Amino acid sequence: MNSPRKGAGRPSVLLDMRPLQGPSGARGVGAYARGLLSGLIEVGFDRNLTLLLDVAFETPSLPVGEYRLVGCRRRNHGNLAAYEDAVVLNTDIARVGPDVYHAIDFHLPGRSPKPLVVTLHDLIPWAWGGGVMRGERLRYWIGRRLLRRADAVIAVSQATADDAVRLRVASRQRVRVVQEAAGPAFTPKPGAAGRVKHRWGMEKPYLLFVGALDARKDPPALLRAWAVAREAHPELQLLIAGEPGKQAPRMPGAFQLGRVEEEGLSDLYSAAACLPFPSRYEGFGLPCLEAMACGCPVAAFRNSSIPEVVNDAGILVADGDADALGRAAAQMVAQPDRWRQAGLRRAKLFNWAKTARETISTYESVLP
Repeated sequence: MNSPRKGAGRPSVLLDMRPLQGPSGARGVGAYARGLLSGLIEVGFDRNLTLLLDVAFETPSLPVGEYRLVGCRRRNHGNLAAYEDAVVLNTDIARVGPDVYHAIDFHLPGRSPKPLVVTLHDLIPWAWGGGVMRGERLRYWIGRRLLRRADAVIAVSQATADDAVRLRVASRQRVRVVQEAAGPAFTPKPGAAGRVKHRWGMEKPYLLFVGALDARKDPPALLRAWAVAREAHPELQLLIAGEPGKQAPRMPGAFQLGRVEEEGLSDLYSAAACLPFPSRYEGFGLPCLEAMACGCPVAAFRNSSIPEVVNDAGILVADGDADALGRAAAQMVAQPDRWRQAGLRRAKLFNWAKTARETISTYESVLP
């Protein structure tokens, strides 16, 4: 029952999809998991996949494919989960017997009996965090330590790859940059403005921010950028989509929508005047790519991985300069067609089939 399926001449892979079953399923790691699986199915690799899930949770919604499912059972699902995995995950890998085990977060085996590939989304707790992320560093300490044992590390951006080398968690030779992509829901949506008006009552032009409002996303800079943009366009509103998080400050005047599903988020992007993105550090910067894929202009701080994603398809300003971010947003509101078209062209360079093919190449590279 538990033996993985194999395709002729291609490695069998145990792909850990447990992040889809917890809070991470609604975050960037969840988007990565769904996108990578869809891409692997698209390129015909699904028969080589066995997906690892936790039997304590319901099976998440998965795309149709010829993969297999296997279960594992854990006592811990909170801060100690990664420490338990360090002890027992090797047993699950040995039981399934794949050619390669692929972890897509920091839940890693202490000693993997099979070649280990790890997707590294970011090292933000160590690269940027300072005192505000002390708890995150403790929670993921074991994952960072075990990452050194990976046979290959897939970094989702060059900035993340550079962090891995600089912080000595992986050698340059073991790191491959394989960028992610926006999901298929994120395309320009005709009639989006009408649906946004009907669902949220928003008729005026608006700036859109997507994500949590923790310190790294610099909410005060977002408010300041909005105020500056309104000097040129007084009618501009600010909509915020996403769970605000425990660190979120008050955002006076902004419309906070909470978590929005992909179809609704695509409408919000498609009808928005601009996505001002004041994040101070990103592992990839998925909201910027989703916005561009929907034709939403992007203005952002120039730091970490953001230039890799946005490049010259948006306006990048000096890191931390909220006034410049607001002026950039105002400029884009005044020139919507130019920036919408630039973003759409840029977004087409990223797709999950390409990510999947490069990931398969990584699997093959760790085999004898």
